[in-house]
This record gives sequence, C-alpha cells and structure tokens, in this order.
Amino acid sequence: MNPVNYVYLAALLFTIGAAGVLIRRNAIVVFMCIELMLNAANLTLVAFSRMHGNLDGQIMAFFVMVVAAAEVVVGLAIIVMLYRSRHSASVDDANLMKL
Repeated sequence: MNPVNYVYLAALLFTIGAAGVLIRRNAIVVFMCIELMLNAANLTLVAFSRMHGNLDGQIMAFFVMVVAAAEVVVGLAIIVMLYRSRHSASVDDANLMKL
C-alpha cells in the first residue's frame, strides 16, 4: 500500500478526534477523542518510519503510547473525582471543582 493512504486515514482520524473534542461536552467522550488523535499521530509516525526504512518513528510511537497510558490513568482519576463530586461527567462542571 502507498504510505499516502495511511496519511489520509490518519488525517481523517485526527479530524474526527478534533471535532469530537470541540463539539462534545461529556468528559469521557472528549477523553476518547484525545486518544483517537494520539492514535492518528502514531499511525503517521509508523507510516513514515516504514516508508524511510528505519525504526525512529516506531520508537517515537511507542513513547507516545507510554505517555497516552499515563494520560489514561490521570485523566480517568480526574473524571471519576468529577463524577463523584458533581454526579455528572460534563466538562462544563469541571470549573466547579476549584477550592
């Protein structure tokens, strides 16, 4: 397959994720859209790495996955605390958590 097809797919996935972050108000959906955008970036890194015949992009994609895993832990903890305190996962209520 042509690497351009992977770039088009990654651009489509990134656009869907960015639209989800901008449009949706549920924190879990926004969180999943951010993960979709990170996966689109990983797809691009791996596609260009394979096109150039080296492993640099694949190693960077691995580090992005490690950072995404850490983001999952912190993000879900924040969402759970928001839901426990406000009984809602809306991002509009996030500013109410200030002390």
